[in-house]
Amino acid sequence: MLSAEIIAIGSELLTPQFKDTNSLYLTEQLNAAGIAVVMKTIVGDDEDYLEHAVRDSLARTPIVITIGGLGPTEDDLTRKVVARVLQRQLVLNDEILARLQRRFKARGVEMPANNARQALVLTGSDILENNNGTAPGLWVSAEKNQVILLPGPPSELKPMFEKSCMPRLNAMAGGVALARSVFRTACIPESILDARIAPIYTKYKNPETTVLAKPGQVDIRLTARGKNREEAERLLKELGHQIDLELDDFIFARSEQSLEEVVGMFLVMKNATISTAESCTGGLVAERLTNVPGSSRYFISGVICYSNVWKMELTGIPPLLLEMQGAVSAEVACGLADGIRTRMDTTVGVGVTGIAGPTGGSEAKPVGTVHIAVATPSGTEHRQFLYPGNRETIRWQASQAALDMVRRELMKM
Repeated sequence: MLSAEIIAIGSELLTPQFKDTNSLYLTEQLNAAGIAVVMKTIVGDDEDYLEHAVRDSLARTPIVITIGGLGPTEDDLTRKVVARVLQRQLVLNDEILARLQRRFKARGVEMPANNARQALVLTGSDILENNNGTAPGLWVSAEKNQVILLPGPPSELKPMFEKSCMPRLNAMAGGVALARSVFRTACIPESILDARIAPIYTKYKNPETTVLAKPGQVDIRLTARGKNREEAERLLKELGHQIDLELDDFIFARSEQSLEEVVGMFLVMKNATISTAESCTGGLVAERLTNVPGSSRYFISGVICYSNVWKMELTGIPPLLLEMQGAVSAEVACGLADGIRTRMDTTVGVGVTGIAGPTGGSEAKPVGTVHIAVATPSGTEHRQFLYPGNRETIRWQASQAALDMVRRELMKM
């Protein structure tokens, strides 16, 4: 199977303000052609570091793609460095130079002298036309490598890559096809999940399985290779079916859908409505539900009731219950869910109360203690959780658990 490396060039990509979205796009396109991306490197505008990166990539991988560094300024080093590494000359291309001059003339301005650098090409390279900018790309065939130089702006890179590179890469890949699928799970720890499915997926080298965990969610990503799309899909289905059976209702999506999108889909399917009463999550459950387009079809109202006074005022919890059980308790979580459901006249009511920290915990109720209740026409379900982590992580995991409890209750209706 062919493999590729991507080198993204630019000091701005090493700052928090800029994201390397080009590499994500190229990876998706290459994978679709059956070419695996085995490494991505980000290099600043430093000639020595860039030279080392290019030399190392060429020694490892047959296809090397550089992004950026083809502009007219002093810090645009890509052509110069790649030419030196491949021992090629840089020559001025009269056709590119004339095209650049015409482009500037059409704007009514004289072309700056430094833009002529963009007409320099490596000897023996193929020119990749840029209809959306000034810097042409280059494709250089070396002894063991194919080196592709692409401009940095996505509006220039994407059309150039699709028109001038993908047909050649598809031919090089020899018809190898990749197929991918994802299983998204909620509220099952990564270690427990992997202990259940590792005996299944470790039997397979193809498809490959990747387990990715984040707070409250674990994704299982499968990648299959085949001589054609049908073969890859068949291999994917064989393994995926076994994982599906093993994890069953822990799986909330078999696509890239978020949990709140899935809950919204169930609410629409069941012709149901929902309201929320939240304490420690501060409205995060309501925020996630209403982030989904079209949520006005099912989301009726959400209240944030931090103080005991407003727990009583907004959801009708009896003062004696709060006094006897405390605000962080199963009884109060159920009272919040029942109360908001009754007052808002919705199908589902959600109640969340807990201690998100970093202060406020006790020996009996440490930081991370959360009670969640979901009320429906068939009754009220409650669960208690103890989450590790900081305040943000605890609140997120609580919102994930609340949404997953709603999903499970809706599946019963």
